Amino acid sequence: MSMITSLARRDFIKLTGAVTALASVAPGLVRGADDSSLSRKRPNIHKGIMYATIGLKGSVMDKFQACKEAGFEGVEAMSHMKQDEVLAARDETKLKVPSVCCSTHWNDTLTDPDSAVRERGRKGLEQALRDAHQYGARSVLLVPGVVNKGVSYADAYNRSQEQIRKALPLAEELRVKIAIENVWNNFLLSPLEAARFIDEFKSSWIGWHFDVGNVIHYGWPEQWIRILGKRIVTLHIKEFSRKRADAEGRGKGFDVEFLKGDDDWPAVMKALDEVGFEGWGISEQHGAGSLEGLKKLSGEMDRIFAS
Repeated sequence: MSMITSLARRDFIKLTGAVTALASVAPGLVRGADDSSLSRKRPNIHKGIMYATIGLKGSVMDKFQACKEAGFEGVEAMSHMKQDEVLAARDETKLKVPSVCCSTHWNDTLTDPDSAVRERGRKGLEQALRDAHQYGARSVLLVPGVVNKGVSYADAYNRSQEQIRKALPLAEELRVKIAIENVWNNFLLSPLEAARFIDEFKSSWIGWHFDVGNVIHYGWPEQWIRILGKRIVTLHIKEFSRKRADAEGRGKGFDVEFLKGDDDWPAVMKALDEVGFEGWGISEQHGAGSLEGLKKLSGEMDRIFAS
């Protein structure tokens, strides 16, 4: 081998190593900013959006079609919608309806001191289960109740479990899980308690609808994920800014775009991988009032899932 050939070979090896290193750090610089390496989705997480957050004007069909064009795979419906409209939009667009959000759980809480209100709340949950069954959804998102000045923590715990137990036979019959969501309701404030709440039912038809953004004000999502583990049925993908909440009020923490808040998405995705999560990640970001806005959300979610 000549000296020139040897030098050329060494230079080629060095160049190849440099390109490989660069690709691992900044793939967009090597393969192009729009390459799939920047927007690939985890195969175990499907991308959805909550119907109530779609700001686009129009019919159910119009909204489903826009979500389809924006790149979403499914839409989380609200309960008590017109089933024929949802089914027609689902079938026309081929989108999935992976989850149904119970639309009565804030007004008719399962923890209300009035037993008639609690019963209405349970019936609302049961209708949500029937809607989910019709759409082929896996689960129903449920806020289990509220603790406040007039509702003690102990009463909320007992009342909510009592009503949910009454609904579990229907959930099993319809093969739809009841999925409890962590929200700002002064209730089930730690992942250990959340896990215990689920386990006490001794049923495979109840689990957790984990909202990433809702936890950040008082905890760390990755810690919750590791404790809840297989109890997690579905995810809400939502951003939150502690800085904005501190400066403008707690609720303003949600007024921030994806990837510009305090969600540590790589840590969240790592924890989800560790617990073997498979299911839907559903956007609950508000304000997408146009097709362009929906496409922006969709692209940001791809980057989140690629974290």
